[in-house]
Amino acid sequence: MYKKFLSQTAIYGLTGIIGRLLNYLLTPFHTDIFLPDEYGGVSVFYAYAALLNVIYTHGMETTYFRFIAKEKEGKNDNKNGNSYNLSLSSVLLTSLIFSAIMWIFAQPIANFLEYPNNAQFVKWFACIIAIDSVVAIPYARLRAEGKAIKFASLRMTVIVLTVFLNFFFLYFCKHSAEGTDFLFFQEYAKLIYDPEMGLGYVFLANLIANSSVIPLLWKEFKDFRFTINWQIYKPMIKYSYPLIFAGIAYSINEVMDRTLLQKWLPDNFYPNKTPMDAVGIYSACYKLSIFITLAVQAFKYGAEPFFFSQASQKDSPKTFATITHFFTIVCVLMMLGVSMNMEWIANIFIRNKEYHEGLFIVPILLLANICLGLYYNFSVWFKVSDRTHFGLWISLAGATITISFNFLLIPFYGYFGSAIATLSCYFVMAALCYLLGRKYQPIPYPILKMILYLGVSTTLIFICLNIEWTGFWQKHLIQNGLLALFLVVTVLVEYRTFKKLKNN
Repeated sequence: MYKKFLSQTAIYGLTGIIGRLLNYLLTPFHTDIFLPDEYGGVSVFYAYAALLNVIYTHGMETTYFRFIAKEKEGKNDNKNGNSYNLSLSSVLLTSLIFSAIMWIFAQPIANFLEYPNNAQFVKWFACIIAIDSVVAIPYARLRAEGKAIKFASLRMTVIVLTVFLNFFFLYFCKHSAEGTDFLFFQEYAKLIYDPEMGLGYVFLANLIANSSVIPLLWKEFKDFRFTINWQIYKPMIKYSYPLIFAGIAYSINEVMDRTLLQKWLPDNFYPNKTPMDAVGIYSACYKLSIFITLAVQAFKYGAEPFFFSQASQKDSPKTFATITHFFTIVCVLMMLGVSMNMEWIANIFIRNKEYHEGLFIVPILLLANICLGLYYNFSVWFKVSDRTHFGLWISLAGATITISFNFLLIPFYGYFGSAIATLSCYFVMAALCYLLGRKYQPIPYPILKMILYLGVSTTLIFICLNIEWTGFWQKHLIQNGLLALFLVVTVLVEYRTFKKLKNN
């Protein structure tokens, strides 16, 4: 059981690591090409895209997992695979409607985003979000059927193509059109590359790459039949509608700090920098939480279908608790590794030193993402018990904290305030989810051990980052020595548990 879960999660995780590393080649690339205010503009567009993606998919991905599990258990009348048809039909319909609205009102939207001369960007984004949303259900089907390798290969295709097209447009075609290199292609490059479009090539690359996956999912789309059946759809929408609002609230928690920072940061808060410069610095430093993000993403891809499939098993609470315990350990080790080596990691991923002034917020964001991962773990109780309305209230509490804390802290602390708001939001969401779960569907999480791991690691990071080291090598040898010691102690403490799991 654990071996199957770990093998699939490992595939998702490995794909995520390779994909993110490829994708993160774009961070030094983009930060070299774009100034912080331009890079901040990219971040703001994608912040709104994350919010819109929730509205487009309206909880149907998680709903599909729940109802396909019910089909297998024979607990509902939908036994003919209509969960897939209904989920995809619903997402397809909303995607067409909302993207058509965005396309029609592209100019007013561009004005609101402060890009009045780039309404075309909004139209491209309408297509990007629609494609992302529509393919989410076939992707979910691959995960539910345990086709981790196909899922991973398709994701990798999109990522590799995105990276390639970014370099193609912004490096190859740019230099060729300007006559500084690749002169054999200059005639064609001048037709492709327009210096006025700038960051628009980031969006165009994303659009082309996302579109490429549609023909690769031909088998999943071949089986699809557009279906409208209210009798079957009604319980699905009843399950999913709290997830819509929970998802909107979650998106506010995850990405709205960028837009709030842009709107609420006082002018000249940072000398010689605009609010959009601050957004660019914050967004670039946020990306150094890559490893925790990968762990959370890999866990989510592997755990969501696994949790639903195991929900009816007698020992499922113990299984969920064990997985969460080791998830915490892995994330804590990653947080220590990144924090203890932040200086040279930043030199690799963010070569432009102008962004490095924000590195002090990285450990806070790493801890925040661990809290988010714990929330995903703890949320299993309301998803498998059909109490999704609890997810709505928890996410609304998080959104309230995000907005209010950013409003209160940004004018005084800048992007440090945004980082604190992010940590506060995810900590409260995880705590609320855990406490409510104890009341309604108890799961025996080893919470004291988990808190101990988080507390010791956070204390070590705080101490190391506040010591004035005399040299680069002294600093990194001692800090990585402490990391190695922490790892050895963890292995010794968890040895018996490792041994028991090896046989499952």
